[in-house]
Amino acid sequence: EVRVVESGGVSVQAGGSLRISCTASGFTFDDASDMGWYRQSPAASCEFVSTISSDGTPTYEDSVQGRFTISKDNAKNTLYLQLDSLQTEDTAMYYCVKAVNSLWPPTVAQRGQGTQVTVSS
Repeated sequence: EVRVVESGGVSVQAGGSLRISCTASGFTFDDASDMGWYRQSPAASCEFVSTISSDGTPTYEDSVQGRFTISKDNAKNTLYLQLDSLQTEDTAMYYCVKAVNSLWPPTVAQRGQGTQVTVSS
């Protein structure tokens, strides 16, 4: 069974940092699938934040470029998103996804339950 499980979401103050993680099972990161993160907030539609290709090439949405860093550990089958210089607008549920292609935004094959990031002013 293919599963992705997110963790690490917390409440932080604006300007702060945190790292969220996604552990995958049922497939391996070196199977040529892109992985990524998208977020959903009550006030906004779903927004893809970042993706990383099987060879480690990252892509970022403009509003997070330079503040967020996506990475992965193939040995641990874990995806990370480092969130720095957080802004209140970053408040959202963050979802880890396994993609079926390398489009932007990608087509989602599998999504987790999400981890909540709340940024207060």
